[in-house]
Amino acid sequence: MAKKSKNVRRISNKKRGRPRVRFNFMVIIIIFALTFLGIFGLYMLRANLEGDFVPDESKDTSSVTTTASPAVTIQPSEAQSQPAQPNEPIYPVPESQAADISYFENCCMITDSTLLEMSKQNGFMEVLGNDRLNALNCGNTAISSSYGTMPAYEIMKIKKPMNVYIMLGSDLGVSSTDEMIAAYSNLVTNLHNAQPDTKIYIMQLPPVTASDVTLSNDTINDYNSRLMDMAKKIGVYCIDTNTALKKSDGTLADEYWSAENGTLTDAAYKAISGYILTHTA
Repeated sequence: MAKKSKNVRRISNKKRGRPRVRFNFMVIIIIFALTFLGIFGLYMLRANLEGDFVPDESKDTSSVTTTASPAVTIQPSEAQSQPAQPNEPIYPVPESQAADISYFENCCMITDSTLLEMSKQNGFMEVLGNDRLNALNCGNTAISSSYGTMPAYEIMKIKKPMNVYIMLGSDLGVSSTDEMIAAYSNLVTNLHNAQPDTKIYIMQLPPVTASDVTLSNDTINDYNSRLMDMAKKIGVYCIDTNTALKKSDGTLADEYWSAENGTLTDAAYKAISGYILTHTA
């Protein structure tokens, strides 16, 4: 009996171990969805942190121009970090709107024999000084006041007026101008440092008449120029009470001088009072 032949099919081990690749649309959809959700999540996170960062195309940019040297824009944080600068004085103090006479209630004047008589003017500020006081000795000469008898600096520390007017220089032509300015400057500097909120006005000396033989207007003008330089250096005000009493030729007007008394007249005092009220900082 003949044997039936068997056909043996051999399957290569190589083919048997290779997996079939199947294209699964569901996996692709899941990957796409996860990617979209990730991008959308990042977008929302950035929007919450930075605000609306999408450019607003509705804004008008027609006014924006480009120049060779564009202006620097100060950011708010930079502007806030810069301290406010106080207004710097103008020299001399320019004309201003006339202040009411009640302005004098918050003022005090330190002076030598030049303006002592102004204390007799009705409604004028308190005047402190005496015949012994001058520019050279202003730091240590005692003067009388409602607070006692003491140097001007000590009185001002107690009184603390809002405005201080100072006219010193009766010793001009007798004392050394350099020493006068040095002592005067020391007094003003001490007052300014002790009371920085007080406005200090240096008053320029008035001119003399054309017939005066003891002092020339050139000497006075030089002294007044140095007073203004002193005021600038210290950072206080300077008021041109010299020009307020001048004639066109640069000398003191006749109606402002009493040859009999050897002092300024009431008309001169009123002119100075009015000039102060119309020249405030």
